[in-house]
Amino acid sequence: MIKINKCFLACLILLSTFLRCLCSNGDRTVFFKQCRQNCERTNCSADGIEFQEQAIKYYQQTVFDKLFLWNCADECQYGCMWRTVDVFKERGWLIPQFYGKWPFIRFMGLQEPASVLFSVLNFVAHVRNIKRFRREVRRDSPCYKLWHLFAFVCLNGWLWSIIFHARDFPLTELLDYAFAYSMVLVVFYCMLIRMLHRKSILLRGFISLGLLSYYINYFAYLSAGKFSYSSNMTANVVTGILGGLGWILWSIRVRHYRPYYRKIQTFFLLMGLSMSLELLDFPPVLWIFDAHALWHLSTAFLVPLFYSFAIEDCKMLRIEDAEKAFIFDKEI
Repeated sequence: MIKINKCFLACLILLSTFLRCLCSNGDRTVFFKQCRQNCERTNCSADGIEFQEQAIKYYQQTVFDKLFLWNCADECQYGCMWRTVDVFKERGWLIPQFYGKWPFIRFMGLQEPASVLFSVLNFVAHVRNIKRFRREVRRDSPCYKLWHLFAFVCLNGWLWSIIFHARDFPLTELLDYAFAYSMVLVVFYCMLIRMLHRKSILLRGFISLGLLSYYINYFAYLSAGKFSYSSNMTANVVTGILGGLGWILWSIRVRHYRPYYRKIQTFFLLMGLSMSLELLDFPPVLWIFDAHALWHLSTAFLVPLFYSFAIEDCKMLRIEDAEKAFIFDKEI
C-alpha cells in the first residue's frame, strides 16, 4: 500500500508538471516574441518602463493600472498575449498559457480578479471565525493560543495570495508560494501539538523549534533562486497528506468520547475533493474563472467547519481539565 501511494504521489506531481509545461507555450511562440519586441521598440523607453508620447494616448491607462504598476513593457506583453490567443483560436488550437498562467482579462488593474476576490473571501472567513472563536472560548482553555497561531499564519498566507494574484512579480510569487506552504505546515504542526498538548513542554518545544527551523530553511531555499514548481508541489502534497492523515487517524481513535470528531473528518474529506480542481486545469471561463480560482472559492466555505471543530475541542478540553482538578481537590 505504501509503495502504491508513493507511486501515485509521484505520478500526480509529474502529471501536474507535465501539464504546466505543455500548456505554457504561448510565450515561446515566434509570433508572441516578435509582437512584444516590436511593441516595446515602438512604444516604450529603453528600460521598458516609460511610455513614448504616442503610446500614452493609445493605452489610456486607468488610475488602477498605474496603482498596480503596469508599465509599458507589461502593456505590450498583455496586448500581445491576446493577439496570440486570437491566432491560436483562428487555427483551432488549444488556448495556451503564458509564463505558466492562463490569459485573464484585467479588471481594475487586477491581473487575476477572480483569484483576488476569492482569496479575500478566505481572508474574511478567517477573520470572522477567529473572532467567533474568541467569543465562545475562554482564554484559559487548552490550545487557545495554538488556534490563534493557526489563524495568524492563515491570514498572512491569504494576504499574500491576494497580493500575488493582484500583481505577479518575482517577489510576490515567492512570498505567495512560501506563505501558502506555511498554511499547510501549520495544519500539520497543530495536529502534533494538539495530540501532545498534555505532554512535556520540552517535547512540544522541541517539535516547535524543529518545524520552525525546517520552514526557515525552506524559505531560504526558495529565496536563493532555487524555486521549483515540482519540488514546491511535492512539499505541499507530502505535508498536506501527513497532516490530514494524522487528523483523521486521531479522530477515529477518539470517536467514542469526542462527538465532534466528524467535523474534522468532513473537513479533510471536502478539502481533498476540492484539491481535484487543481488537477482539472482548464482555460478561464469568461477569461476570469479558472480551476485555481474556483479552488480558492471552495476553501472559503470550509473555514467555518474547521473553526467549529477547534471551538468544540477547546471547550471539551477545558471541561476535562476542570473535572480532573475537581477530583484532585476532592481527594486532597
